[in-house]
Amino acid sequence: MDISSPAFWAALGSIILANVLLSGDNAVVIAMAARGLPAHQQKKAILFGSAAAIVMRIVLTLIAVKMLTLPYLKLVGGLLLLWIGTNLMADDDADHEHAHKPVGIATAVRTILTADLVMSLDNVLAVAAAARGNTVLLVVGLAVSIPLIVFGSTMLLKVMERFPVIITAGAALLGWLAGEMMLTDPAVHAWFGTPAETMVRGAGLVGALLVVSIGKWLQGRAKPAEKL
Repeated sequence: MDISSPAFWAALGSIILANVLLSGDNAVVIAMAARGLPAHQQKKAILFGSAAAIVMRIVLTLIAVKMLTLPYLKLVGGLLLLWIGTNLMADDDADHEHAHKPVGIATAVRTILTADLVMSLDNVLAVAAAARGNTVLLVVGLAVSIPLIVFGSTMLLKVMERFPVIITAGAALLGWLAGEMMLTDPAVHAWFGTPAETMVRGAGLVGALLVVSIGKWLQGRAKPAEKL
């Protein structure tokens, strides 16, 4: 596909639009992972985490079609996403706005990459389809998305500092994605057939409730321990 052709620019626009629309959950994770850092390190964590996530997204997209046909991959990814959401929820203390456990940039970036890897399994298919097999187009389209994801994460971080309830909503979102992901695994389809859309949504709701309830329970256990 010639870079000067209208088809190239139309495909590039499709990639950017798809990635922006599908990166809302990624921005939530990036902001939540960075909130436990000192203020002067938060921007670095967001920048490094976003850039690393985009590079990983490019690699993942190139092999996405084959990956998503593997049984049990989504089941494992869903369990991992439940664990991430629960831990992000447990680390928050709504009664102490700034009383987060100190973490390092490496830890925050690792959390961002792990969550992005899990959540990107479905998202990259749309981007790969828009690229139409053109690797250059794929790389350029995803690279342009970096500032957009960084901006979204930075804005979310500021809002979370004023409204801690958003952290609970973000953790619930991860649980929702995990529940839906697990029910759409090829292995589940082989066992029980293709689930109805209402069942998939129901699994998402169960995942969201599970993350929030376990996260709240862990918060409750942590408070007495801190007083000792």
